[in-house]
Amino acid sequence: MACGLGAMVLVFILVKFDASDSDAESNHLIEEVQLLESKQVKLQQMLDQLHNVSQSETEKIKKLEENLALIKQEFAQKELNLNNKKRELVSLKNSIATSAIRQKSDLIQDDRGGEENYLIGLKVEGQRIVLLVDSSASMTDEKLLNIIKRKNSSIQNKKQGPKWLRTKKIARWFLARAPKKSQLSIIAFNDSIHYLGKSKWLSVTTDEVLNDFYKELDSIVPSGATNLYKGLQAVSRLNATDLYIITDGLPTAGGSNYTHVNPLSECSSLLGKSKSISGECRVELFRQSINDASLTGLKINIILLPIEGDPDAVNEYWSWAAATGGLVISPAENWP
Repeated sequence: MACGLGAMVLVFILVKFDASDSDAESNHLIEEVQLLESKQVKLQQMLDQLHNVSQSETEKIKKLEENLALIKQEFAQKELNLNNKKRELVSLKNSIATSAIRQKSDLIQDDRGGEENYLIGLKVEGQRIVLLVDSSASMTDEKLLNIIKRKNSSIQNKKQGPKWLRTKKIARWFLARAPKKSQLSIIAFNDSIHYLGKSKWLSVTTDEVLNDFYKELDSIVPSGATNLYKGLQAVSRLNATDLYIITDGLPTAGGSNYTHVNPLSECSSLLGKSKSISGECRVELFRQSINDASLTGLKINIILLPIEGDPDAVNEYWSWAAATGGLVISPAENWP
């Protein structure tokens, strides 16, 4: 009996021990399953996010591809238009090259062709026309240093100054377009005045008249100060209808009484106390000169050539010319 009872107790203990271990293992497995399920949820969330990002990027790429296609299409159209323009330009150049353009009213033939488009606004017209040509020392060159060098050089070197050669070409251009029915007077001015031609008024109806003008113009040596006052005083005595001036800037000399006129009385150069003149004094000198000339009813046009150190010239000349219905032309470097 005792042995049987012992065996039953032993069996009971063994069974009890096995059930406890099974519960622990089951709990452990449940925890692992729950952990895996949690990881699965997180992974699914990450997959969903990646899917959303992928879809968004795909849409962006699609839009970029559409924009790129439009850009390529626009580029192709612009390239086509450019090629058409190039062909038109070549055709236009060929047309110009084969065209002989010359104004019918030109009294002399100019192998450079007719009137350039950028001077289309400047017309030589009027019944009694005066051409006032600045023949001062500054008309030899654009650079101040070169002007000073030429002032101290030979007569021939002064006459060969690039700006003076250009001035004579402009005068030739002007004369070639002077109306046959008009009377013409040409005056060169520096610190004095010089009438070109056999008389103060001439009609440019023959080559002989033109050649006389050219010969006298070729004999002039550009030198001295720019005394616009004397030039305008000469014009005021001619009863002209139109005035054309070839110059490069504001005057550097004026009337003999200007040393007593305010504010010119403060300009030391006019008093003989200085060899240079300030920009302010040149402006006042210009205004005094045109006021004293009293050129009423006269249309004034200016051909303004370049020079260093005179920034106020274009504004002053423009105001003066515009008030008379005229123009200021600053021609291109390669004209005429």
